[in-house]
Amino acid sequence: MISQILLEEKYLKPSEALVSDLAKLEGDILILGAGGKIGPSIAKLTKLAVTKAGLDKRVIGVSRFTEEGLAEQLRSAGIETISADIMNDRELQALPDVKNVLYLVGTKFGTSNNEPNTWAMNAYLPGRVAEKFKHSRIVVYSTGNVYPFSSLVSGGATEDIAPGPVGEYGQSCLGRERIFQYFSALHNTPLLIYRLNYAIDFRYGVLLEVAKSVLDNKPIDLSTGHVNVIWQGDANEIAIRSLLHCEAPSKLLNVTGPETVSLRWLANEFGKLLGKTPEFVNDEQSSALLSNAAESFRLFGYPKVTLREMIEITALWLLGGGETINKPTHFQERKGQF
Repeated sequence: MISQILLEEKYLKPSEALVSDLAKLEGDILILGAGGKIGPSIAKLTKLAVTKAGLDKRVIGVSRFTEEGLAEQLRSAGIETISADIMNDRELQALPDVKNVLYLVGTKFGTSNNEPNTWAMNAYLPGRVAEKFKHSRIVVYSTGNVYPFSSLVSGGATEDIAPGPVGEYGQSCLGRERIFQYFSALHNTPLLIYRLNYAIDFRYGVLLEVAKSVLDNKPIDLSTGHVNVIWQGDANEIAIRSLLHCEAPSKLLNVTGPETVSLRWLANEFGKLLGKTPEFVNDEQSSALLSNAAESFRLFGYPKVTLREMIEITALWLLGGGETINKPTHFQERKGQF
């Protein structure tokens, strides 16, 4: 089996820019949602950067930690952990007050037929958190799903495009943004809304889904025939460094890769690496959920891991029998049903 440890050491280590920015950041860092899909990797990256910078700065991960052994794994990496259900206000208010908060909490999968829970998690809870941490800097994870679909020749939605979410998941995510924006203005809380799509890891993401379809001879639906992707390590760095760019009133930031990636081209590239001929159904439509991350590139530079590297990493991981997470992105979804 391919070594996840070796790949993580190569592709998830902190950059000098991240280390330098953390040295400028005053106070400890609290990660809400540290047990989710992204949380463990961003917590580990933050701690590695803090250590590399020689800083006396706490990194604290908060989650219900329902996955067995995850809290212990984070503690062994030097990350403090707090097991809490922050929908319980008593447990939320018991959290330590810190100067920097990364807010990764939210619901996407299973949204359909469970809409009340989705709205509670994505639009009610943010108000409670914003009140609790009104004296902190907060980076709030959001999604490109708050945008309408864009023409393939538009370059993607920029931060000044009016939201137009399709379906209740995207609507609830816009609700999360609006609630945080309200409290940012009310309390003068420095805040950055981090609109991400789509992050790629060894174990999940658009590229892995396409590669698995190619390998398993499953037809690939081209209806949504173009996507944006970014390596999760790069996305994590941007999130942490964004703590220095929080503003009051809040700032919006798109986070993704520079390419508008053709799904057909992507599948054919995987076909070459996996020794398969991709199968396709339906034709590409003239629009897709696309974001323009030019402002992110201005602030932080271009992502370090290229699209070509992501493709090769994914094929290597899949052929090597690497562990995968069964949480599909539903990037093909055009009606907002998650």
